Amino acid sequence: MREVIAITGNGAAAQAMRQINPDVCAAYPITPSTQVMEDFSQFVADGLVDTELITVESEHSAQSACVGAAAAGGRVMNATSANGLALMWEILYIASGSRLPMVLTVANRALSSPINIHADHGDQMGCRDAGWIQFYSENAQEQYDNLIQAIPISEAMNVRLPVMVGMDGFIISHSIERLEMLEDAEVKEFIGEYKPHYPLLDIHNPVTYGAVAFHDYYFECKRQQIEAMQCAKDVILEFGKKYGKLSGRQYGFFVPYKLEDAEIAIVAIGSACGTTRVMVDQLRQKGIKAGLLKIRCFRPFPAQEIAEALTSVKVVAVLDRSDTFGGQGGPLFSEIRSALYDAPVRPQILNFIYGLGGRELDLALVEKAFAKAQNVAEGAAIAPVVEYLGVRE
Repeated sequence: MREVIAITGNGAAAQAMRQINPDVCAAYPITPSTQVMEDFSQFVADGLVDTELITVESEHSAQSACVGAAAAGGRVMNATSANGLALMWEILYIASGSRLPMVLTVANRALSSPINIHADHGDQMGCRDAGWIQFYSENAQEQYDNLIQAIPISEAMNVRLPVMVGMDGFIISHSIERLEMLEDAEVKEFIGEYKPHYPLLDIHNPVTYGAVAFHDYYFECKRQQIEAMQCAKDVILEFGKKYGKLSGRQYGFFVPYKLEDAEIAIVAIGSACGTTRVMVDQLRQKGIKAGLLKIRCFRPFPAQEIAEALTSVKVVAVLDRSDTFGGQGGPLFSEIRSALYDAPVRPQILNFIYGLGGRELDLALVEKAFAKAQNVAEGAAIAPVVEYLGVRE
């Protein structure tokens, strides 16, 4: 019988890991993802999983151990945040370049300096080109669901890429919410038995990982990664549908909300979408045709599908919880703007940087973003294109 419990986002991630029962987990806890590994280590101690839990001296070592375990033929998971993810940086590229399936929970947090431990997408967005599939979760339920789906997506033979699943630090990682869990047997059947390919421990069929490849072969290796990321789109949708049949919660690249006739819309990621959804409802009651597009899958970026979803919108306001210093707006804004560039009917696009270091995004700020979008829809000039929402002047 399925269980409904009250649990934090971190706890939900740990429960997903327990049900997945990975072969290896190499851990070095960091705020705000620490509880994931605390809870999971208790599952190990209680004998509820068969996982080999490796305690290491740093996140660089943790990710290195994960790469070694995956190359040896194991199903591998881990968790981290912010500076810990940054310390893994070098190894992230090795994992994806070696085509090693694995899944990483990221409790998204601001990077130093100054020191900050609260929600920010700068950590995960900073490694958006490291060759990992990237999902973002709005709440604890989505974090749980996304982690379970990430396993077969990562392990698909035409993909074989690592996956990271992000949730807003403290806002989701530490908030207690409703979670509807699948039964252990259902998760086991959904993810299937792991069948390693080209494992280092198969001494009768020796392989090499991490070999030198200069200009004569490196380019072709990268092209294979590119093609795998493209293949991942169909695999993501396939398992999103399968998971929907199992759980009643179907997943795609994004979730549209009242976009059918929307004239103005916000595009956002993570916990901000709940606040935005409330404001959409309030504006609708006032006769303003507002909508929301919640992005779940950031890598591979579903550019064509997003362009089609926003085709009838006059003005799009993109919310970014990170910035690109010296760039042209936030990372989500850059992707959305590029996706809409060749659209036959192209909406005008605004960018709002918000919530850096965990600053609250309240209804008043969301309403402010919608108000500017409405003014532009009525003929006002876009000036400036990029604004900082909620920062003190």
